[in-house]
Amino acid sequence: MKKIGMGLIGPGFIAPHHIDAVRRLGDVDVVAIAGSNAARTEQKAKQWNVPRAYGDYKELLADPEVTVVHNTTPSYLHYEITLAALEAGKHVVSDKPLAITADEAIRLRDAAAKAGVVNAVTFNYRGNPLVQQARLMVAEGDLGRVFYIHGQYLQDWMTDDTVYSWRSDPKMGGPSSALADIGSHWCDLAEHISGMRIVAVLADLTTVVTTRYSSGGSAEAFSQKKDVQRTPVEVHGEDLANVLVRFENGVKGNLRAAQVVPGHKNGLEIELNGRKASLGWKQEQQNELWIGCHDRPNAIMGKDPSLMLPAAAAYAHLPAGHQESWSDAFFNVVADIYHWVRTGERRATVCTFANAAHVTQVIETMLKSHAAGGVWQDVPSE
Repeated sequence: MKKIGMGLIGPGFIAPHHIDAVRRLGDVDVVAIAGSNAARTEQKAKQWNVPRAYGDYKELLADPEVTVVHNTTPSYLHYEITLAALEAGKHVVSDKPLAITADEAIRLRDAAAKAGVVNAVTFNYRGNPLVQQARLMVAEGDLGRVFYIHGQYLQDWMTDDTVYSWRSDPKMGGPSSALADIGSHWCDLAEHISGMRIVAVLADLTTVVTTRYSSGGSAEAFSQKKDVQRTPVEVHGEDLANVLVRFENGVKGNLRAAQVVPGHKNGLEIELNGRKASLGWKQEQQNELWIGCHDRPNAIMGKDPSLMLPAAAAYAHLPAGHQESWSDAFFNVVADIYHWVRTGERRATVCTFANAAHVTQVIETMLKSHAAGGVWQDVPSE
């Protein structure tokens, strides 16, 4: 089988996870990376054993051995680079968000459809085996009529006011902070598991840390560099959000998202309540699925491929009692993206540009709701 050539643009925090995932496939060669600084990109290429390094993403797009482009740049570069990759006829895998604005995301959605190439955004929590188990249980009616979907995504990495990254700069990260960065994951996961779209929102947003202290650079996520001189920068993006949500068919929901709550490291949680039963999943205990009942004892379903629904068990690579992790779920999504590249068949774990554009519309509508004084706003249906 001829190997697929992969090129990555943006060798930052998430880039090595993309490289690790595609190398696990066995039939993909990482042939090139590109970054804005040629010397640093060359250093990264040597570190990751990638044969070619470019100081300009356009050089990578012109490389005939690159079939699939992974865009792992900061958010403000997503639109420009992804559009250029589509116009070059490349398959594109983008980190979220697809773009900073809904208008840009819709343009990318339409450009991908016109190009007829594989287009995917790495909402990686779809790839967890028990997320797929939950999705299939909902689809098969095990919960009965779902009427309530709720949860949270809480982190504390921005609690310290000396943490300042490109995500805090609206020119680079966009007008939203917590919602765009992590709330978007919850929205995609809720829609993916339930099979229902978010159609309206009411948001109350807060900026808890209004002044941050920048070293002049853009610190990577979760860094602990404190021994540098810093200058104060006023920030406006929300770091705490409470949002009421309406799904299709009248289903109610709510989301809590924050990046400044001490003790919460990567606290993505979701619960779906139906007339027959409930399901709950926590990312930090991702090998367990809580099943809630009113007429019999509650249960914890462990990740056991011998007991899972067959389509979900396919995403579990180890037997019961052998824990799988964040990187394994990420690999599952990447594997399904490359299955689409090879065969033309798209599997459910893959978030397309169309799916991701809708999530961008949802986040933008949350910002609009808050700006209007905390009132219900309908999510555009385009």
